[in-house]
Amino acid sequence: MNSGIDLQGTFIESLTDMGISPGLAKTMWIPLPMTLVIIGATVGVLVVVWLERKISAAAQQRIGPEFAGPLGVLQPVADGLKLVFKEDIVPTKSDPILFTLGPILVVIPVFLSYLIIPFGQNLVITDLNVGIFIWISLSSIAPIGLLMSGYASNNKYSLLGGLRAAAQAISYEIPLALAVLAVVMMSNSLSTIDIVEQQSGYGILSWNIWRQPVGLLIFWIAALAECERLPFDLPEAEEELVAGYQTEYTGMKFGLFYIGSYVNLVLSSLVFAILYLGGWDFPIPLDRLASWLGTSEDTAWLQVVTASLGIIMTILKTYFLIFIAILMRWTVPRVRIDQLLDLGWKFLLPVALVNLLLTAALKLTFPMAFGG
Repeated sequence: MNSGIDLQGTFIESLTDMGISPGLAKTMWIPLPMTLVIIGATVGVLVVVWLERKISAAAQQRIGPEFAGPLGVLQPVADGLKLVFKEDIVPTKSDPILFTLGPILVVIPVFLSYLIIPFGQNLVITDLNVGIFIWISLSSIAPIGLLMSGYASNNKYSLLGGLRAAAQAISYEIPLALAVLAVVMMSNSLSTIDIVEQQSGYGILSWNIWRQPVGLLIFWIAALAECERLPFDLPEAEEELVAGYQTEYTGMKFGLFYIGSYVNLVLSSLVFAILYLGGWDFPIPLDRLASWLGTSEDTAWLQVVTASLGIIMTILKTYFLIFIAILMRWTVPRVRIDQLLDLGWKFLLPVALVNLLLTAALKLTFPMAFGG
């Protein structure tokens, strides 16, 4: 596999070749990544919202949205427009500054995390050497926004929801980080590109699902808790806390929470696919596929097809994981808050530590099999 190309360097080099100064080329690059991220993530959210409605309906043996566009595909757009035009109400005795900053602090780190996600072999906005570390760091900012929103609302249900969100995030961030560190240890790199390339060579047999089965389960459980998906949606449990930290929010501020939760779900599924499912890698090795087709791996048309299919593979793996997350919403009962915290601190944390130590021991014993 060729190494991933940094789109920033390619873009600046192309403009420089056209006679534009390097300084101006860098300035022209600055708004492009976030524009691409916002457009891509927004489209992803619209698809996931439609899928959630349809899969939820199928699980409950009903039809789901049908009339807003063919098969209800425009229903997410209708929901978004409704939130945009709804009145934005700020409670009288709330803290208006913190009340407004809360949703912003929740959404921005999630969007920034997309900058280090490789959607294909040569499709990454910025290939940072510490990409996974950046993602873990950014994911720890969102709970501050949730706690801020709950406190600023001047509502007991909102405050309880914010406190629950902070406690849940702290409990599950540590096992999540330890599970990721085990993969990083095998890959000898924090770069998302390097982690995917380390899994290439033998197709599905070289993916980390076989070398990190325990870490995979820890990551998935912790990621669901970080996204506040059922059975871990305690911070906004409708039956207990009305809507938790979202109770006093209306209009676009509520829309930011709504968007943030789905963008985070897509992001977590993408990271899972990169860490454990080989990212853009095929289940069948590329050289084997080329030999079956009777052509060389370096053929131009095959490289174009490979690049396109690589993007499709990443998206398919991501949406398969999203499908599982949606299905779990209607098949697994919600846990109590004490059970949730006990699971994080008393079970996942010790198991994640043992998994990390075992990975280190196996890496020293079998360096070829475990990325030494």
